[in-house]
Amino acid sequence: MVYINNNSDLLKKIADNVENVIVGKRNAIELAIIALISNGHVLLEDVPGVGKTSLVSALAKSISASFKRIQFTPDVLPSDITGFSIFNQKTGEFEFRPGTAMCQILLADEINRTSPKTQSSLLEIMEENQVTVDGTTYKLPKPFMVLATQNPIEYIGTYPLPEAQMDRFFIKISLGYPQQGEEVYILSRFLEDNPLETLEAVATSDDILEIQKDVKQVYIDKTLKNYVIDIVSMTRKNQYIALGASPRGSIAVCRAAQAWAYFNRRDYVIPEDIKKMLLPTLSHRLVLKQEAKLKKMSSSDILTSIIDKVYIPMVDNYEKK
Repeated sequence: MVYINNNSDLLKKIADNVENVIVGKRNAIELAIIALISNGHVLLEDVPGVGKTSLVSALAKSISASFKRIQFTPDVLPSDITGFSIFNQKTGEFEFRPGTAMCQILLADEINRTSPKTQSSLLEIMEENQVTVDGTTYKLPKPFMVLATQNPIEYIGTYPLPEAQMDRFFIKISLGYPQQGEEVYILSRFLEDNPLETLEAVATSDDILEIQKDVKQVYIDKTLKNYVIDIVSMTRKNQYIALGASPRGSIAVCRAAQAWAYFNRRDYVIPEDIKKMLLPTLSHRLVLKQEAKLKKMSSSDILTSIIDKVYIPMVDNYEKK
């Protein structure tokens, strides 16, 4: 049985709480929560100063989760993230010293400023929720989520994320600049004090674990699974795309749609849930050909054109029979 009503209200309460810090970015906040309850990771790609770090901190505080932040620079080592073994002269044994990853919410700030070797240390963490040091595996606490930020404008001194790592991010989110009225409100609020410092938790980590289990039980009809596959297949055949979405991308769309249905008090997925989640879950997984870049076409533009061409299945009832 899927218990939705109370937990759906709790998710909205978390979103309201984060919105006390992040003004006017409700959609981005909800997408971050969708990733959290789907056991996914988030890539926050935007210019500096729009609230990426504050969003992560506010989300961690709202669910009373342990939170750590690592500022990626070229001299950061994989062991800084995973941890390392050190010899204890008193006991004559090696002891494990946990790295930054040993937490529930990990903020990888400016992830593209560190070396590919250090970036790759996150692959096992993001896929298996564990770290392996000197042949010993250590499980990370649950729930666990990586939120990584990067600046899409600056390229000097950066190392682009490899396709394998991009594919491990469940959702990509951009906050964007606030509207004028919103920015006036931000000035009024933040000039007096920082609301992040007084933010209270409105949920617990156990609440999130319970919701994660329930989300997996949300029903998605076979016709909608085929709809997702039709769109993903077209990304692999498009003339402007060098590398289309992988099966992991198909799974991400379905999981995000389940979470969005749950967020909206339903125990079944409808086509609108899938359409809502297609761009956030797939756009960052596509590798464009040079021809598309010369024409200044974005992944979102191409994906939107594909979505418009695919027939939306019509079923009398999407609920589980």
